[in-house]
Amino acid sequence: MSTELQAVLFDMDGTLVDTERLWLRTVETEALGLGLDLTDADLPFVLGRSIEDSAAHLAHRADGRAETARLGTALERRFTELVRGQVVPLPGAVELLSALRTGGVATALVSASPRPVVDTVLDVLGRHWFSTSVAAGETPRTKPFPDPYRAALAALGTDPTACVAVEDSPTGVESAEAAGCAVLAVPSLTPVAPAPRRTVTRSLLDVDLGLLRRLAAEL
Repeated sequence: MSTELQAVLFDMDGTLVDTERLWLRTVETEALGLGLDLTDADLPFVLGRSIEDSAAHLAHRADGRAETARLGTALERRFTELVRGQVVPLPGAVELLSALRTGGVATALVSASPRPVVDTVLDVLGRHWFSTSVAAGETPRTKPFPDPYRAALAALGTDPTACVAVEDSPTGVESAEAAGCAVLAVPSLTPVAPAPRRTVTRSLLDVDLGLLRRLAAEL
């Protein structure tokens, strides 16, 4: 049985735009302010996750020396400022979005970043590329839970088995797969291993419409 590709759902930070490093710099700066050094052991708790999750992790590591809410506010403010001044599309991102539009394939942006950051990136990439977008706080739970992808699928009116999610982090991959999507992983700061209905590639420059159609067809 073959399934025709109906939609491609994109993560944002580290997948379409080079903001994952800006986010890591943001978290590292806040951690240093608490006298903490960020290590590789912290990465699963701060990459691909919501600001609230990252703030809670820092607050836990700070052993009560900081409030989660205050840290979340500081993280969002610092990250938004960095994104506004330094956001850059990753190589191949705009070309792939253009190919999908030409091919009549719907697209969505599914992010664990808050709406102000998502809107800033949409202004840079171009809102016209996406039929819908989902930001942190707009679903009951965010990544790694499936809620954001399910919300995007509902907005598009598409079945997950006919969609491919493009992600860069294990947290995002977990979210997309829990929603039933095939996944194309383009790892940024943390590795992602291949798995059933999951293909891993080095760059969006290696991705074209033909590859995405093949991934959707592999049930």
